[in-house]
Amino acid sequence: MKRRAKWVFRFTALAVLVTVAYAADQYEITVERGVSAKMRDGVTLHADIYRPKAEGKFPLLLQRTPYNKDGSVEFGVKAAARGYVAIIQDVRGRFSSEGEWYTFKHEGEDGYDTVEWAAALPYSNGKVGMFGGSYVGATQMLAAMAQPPHLAGIFPVVTASNYHDGWTYQGGAFEQWFGESWTSGLAENTLQRRVEKNTNAMSWIKTIPFASYPLLEPGTAEGLAPYFLDWLQHPTYDNYWKTWSIEDHYAQIQVPAYHMGGWYDIFMGGTLRNYGAIKAGAGSEAARRGQRLMIGPWYHGPFNGKTGDVDFGPESRIEESDDLILRWYDYLLKGIPNGMEKEKPVKIFVMGKNVWRDEDDWPLARAKSTRFYLHSGGKANTSTGDGALNTTAPRPEASDVFTYDPADPVPTRGGGLCCDNEHLASGAFDQRPNEQRSDVLVFSSPILQEEMEVTGPISVELYASSSAVDTDFTAKLIDVRPDGYAQNLTDGILRARYRNSQEKPELLEPGHIYKFTIDLWATSNVFLAGHRLRLEVSSSNFPRFDRNLNTAEDPERGTRWVKASNTIYHDGKHPSVVVLPVVAR
Repeated sequence: MKRRAKWVFRFTALAVLVTVAYAADQYEITVERGVSAKMRDGVTLHADIYRPKAEGKFPLLLQRTPYNKDGSVEFGVKAAARGYVAIIQDVRGRFSSEGEWYTFKHEGEDGYDTVEWAAALPYSNGKVGMFGGSYVGATQMLAAMAQPPHLAGIFPVVTASNYHDGWTYQGGAFEQWFGESWTSGLAENTLQRRVEKNTNAMSWIKTIPFASYPLLEPGTAEGLAPYFLDWLQHPTYDNYWKTWSIEDHYAQIQVPAYHMGGWYDIFMGGTLRNYGAIKAGAGSEAARRGQRLMIGPWYHGPFNGKTGDVDFGPESRIEESDDLILRWYDYLLKGIPNGMEKEKPVKIFVMGKNVWRDEDDWPLARAKSTRFYLHSGGKANTSTGDGALNTTAPRPEASDVFTYDPADPVPTRGGGLCCDNEHLASGAFDQRPNEQRSDVLVFSSPILQEEMEVTGPISVELYASSSAVDTDFTAKLIDVRPDGYAQNLTDGILRARYRNSQEKPELLEPGHIYKFTIDLWATSNVFLAGHRLRLEVSSSNFPRFDRNLNTAEDPERGTRWVKASNTIYHDGKHPSVVVLPVVAR
């Protein structure tokens, strides 16, 4: 989630003149460090301001970040040289800003106050645009919900629409890898701030023996992330989450937005929902007409075309999104006719063919919802089993059974992950190692004789039962190459107790057959001739998602597990399917 700067300025004063070697019509710039802005409750936040060294008033581009304002020097310089005032602010409780850090809690009010403070600066023309990715996208969406009068647009990149489902949980399962790795990263600055505040060697100067000297104030590392514990205490979609859910407040958003995401991004589902729902239900005509969407073959960043094992080619590479952000705001805030006004609102990267395509809207109206049914003779376990996938409705067929053991879950191989790519990589990877496991059911189509494009939302409808009172069901869409490489495209999970509602869990009656609908979000991929379409079904994807212990215990306190015998039905009465949006050639 952290945007790493390629280079960093070191300043010796609060204001420094920087001469930028751009074209002749570019500005020299002035940089002010640590500029304070007081919020409505008296807490002071600090920002760096990059602005043209020239008379006049300019539009403002604002980023509010928990990842250290020093990381956006390059953008600030580029934007100021182009005739913008760029303001990069540390959010409450992070790095140079005062206050206590708690995810989402203050971003609406602080965003409102910061936008209005920025708009009143003497060199401001009163138009403020926001930009940035991941949590920095959240600071934009929550500020937009608060409706500051001078906010004129946002540019949210790889961000979500709901901080319960699609951020902390998905389908009722806890996003364990993201939740823990992101929290650990955030805790570093919180710990550093505490250490700097509390460390005083004089307090322990009389301690003997010297080996007992505590180094740090005892208890300094306690309670570093209270929000993490709160997430665990609120596994259902309750009022804790609804307060700042974007999905519940689309009508409050009144500004144009350019949404940018990736097919392998952890928040891809939210990016698509934000575009569609704001376009349909925003609180102003300008917002409804001013939504744009770009989805590339990327994970959470960088956008260099290399996603896991797969390189989608030079056309997929956007080394920096800075130029796109500035082009959007040249059009939106400056009224420059740069071609943006003529472009279609949606731009997607079609994998398989590896080309960009402009579209009138999302989802594609011409995509035909097509049902591919699961079939087998009862032995779909592993890729060497008899699982099949085609458009023929099933007749009486044997069901498939596998044992899900929480002590031996199916390991995560790529997909939408964050935030430690070094230890658990995101993106596209060969799924064949997992397809050798007996707890993974594999359903494959015949070899395609001609290419087939799948572009749009995807879901799986499973008829299933379990020996447990609660379990998970997972599904993964795969593109199988002629050489056998099984490339994951998109996946999903559903915790059984949340099959009907994420607000009111309902346990299973062991042995009873239920219908489960798993949201696989979306993709755009051409399955080329000679390839196969494949669906994997299992009950775990660990550590991306927490293991269901099959005992109905919550993630916060659960320690006891049992094995579950899970059965997938695909007969005439129970037609399990994957529903794909097929685009005609």
